Amino acid sequence: MNALGSVPPPGRDPVSGNPYPLGLRLAGRRVVVVGGGAVATRRVPALLDAGADVLLVAPELTPALRAHADAGRLHWVPRRFAPDDLDGAWLVQVAVDDPIAAASVSAAAAERRIFCVRADDRAAATAWTPAVTRHGPVTVAVLGGGDPRRAMSVRDAVRDLLTARIEPAATGAAAGAAAGRVALVGAGPGDPELITVKGWRLLTAADVVVADRLVPGLLLDELRADVELVDASKIPYGPARAQEEINRILVDRALAGRFVVRLKGGDPYVFGRGGEELLACAAAGVPVTVVPGVTSSIAAPAVAGIPVTHRAVAHEFTVVSGHVAPDSPASLVRWEHLAGLRGTLVILMGLKNLAEITATLIAHGRPAATPAAVVQEATTGAQRVLRSTLASVAADVAGAGLRPPAVVVVGDVVPVLSPGAVGGPAD
Repeated sequence: MNALGSVPPPGRDPVSGNPYPLGLRLAGRRVVVVGGGAVATRRVPALLDAGADVLLVAPELTPALRAHADAGRLHWVPRRFAPDDLDGAWLVQVAVDDPIAAASVSAAAAERRIFCVRADDRAAATAWTPAVTRHGPVTVAVLGGGDPRRAMSVRDAVRDLLTARIEPAATGAAAGAAAGRVALVGAGPGDPELITVKGWRLLTAADVVVADRLVPGLLLDELRADVELVDASKIPYGPARAQEEINRILVDRALAGRFVVRLKGGDPYVFGRGGEELLACAAAGVPVTVVPGVTSSIAAPAVAGIPVTHRAVAHEFTVVSGHVAPDSPASLVRWEHLAGLRGTLVILMGLKNLAEITATLIAHGRPAATPAAVVQEATTGAQRVLRSTLASVAADVAGAGLRPPAVVVVGDVVPVLSPGAVGGPAD
């Protein structure tokens, strides 16, 4: 009971009280981390992300921390802690499992009135690190009353709510905060869950979405009702004029103060004309954010159980477009040189010209028996995989009725893994 004869509220520590939540702005301020093991490896990245001037004191470091030190992102003092290490510090994190050494750091911090986080003993600490989840500009930090498991459980529940896509309700002011700009977002190879977290977050904040035909339909189904959706595949004119019209839409909508997401299948820069769109925006003074996407050139073979590189099998892979026939004056691909490579060859948009491509590769020395595979609509419920050889794959594709979009893989990596070694696209 306290002096008034009342009982402390449930959950309150009658001795130390509840912690006071605070967001520390550490940019340019010294933070000392004592210890170079696994705990420090986990704590340091967030401090660097906050812009802190990190001094790391430890005789030895994990490889990850050593990489930060070698890159000049932090200053490493390769020895045991000394009290003077805290001079000028705003915060200290103790990441050692030796209670005597940790207590000495705590004592030095207390003398200097510096808050001290203790990984080994939360009760002895003057500050706690919360369980954190980040969702764009939103950071959620949870303190569990000294119980890390409770904090992580609550944190995970909040993260699930954010990533369960309830945030599309962020309309009006939220969208306006990101107005007058363009984001080139890669939507991934087909499975809507393979868009990046950042890509999806920008998509939910968009005023205008200009989408390719290869964009997963389920992503568009979740847009806000007030979003203007422009289907880029239905823009009239030929390919060149259509691209000019897409560029005009991006620029005009952005200059009108709207936030435009150009949603593209795969990655914006892998045969996606993202560079042309960025140049058009830059010429008009429109700021552009580029969000890379999972490219089908790697994802399609992967989900079919084909690693594009494999130890002692392939040390290189090459990605080319097959939309222009090898004998066309418009082709920029040196197929005769590709035929001499030993690594993996990945061909996008190549079904139409597959017979000519395979014949050219064989004519210039690629063995006819080289394993080959075709993956149709990778990562979706319509995924199909055909395995063959370089000499037979074109005829086998025609016989099986495979259709675009499809990725062709040529090389000794094709049979490295058994076809059943990976799960299906619905896993």
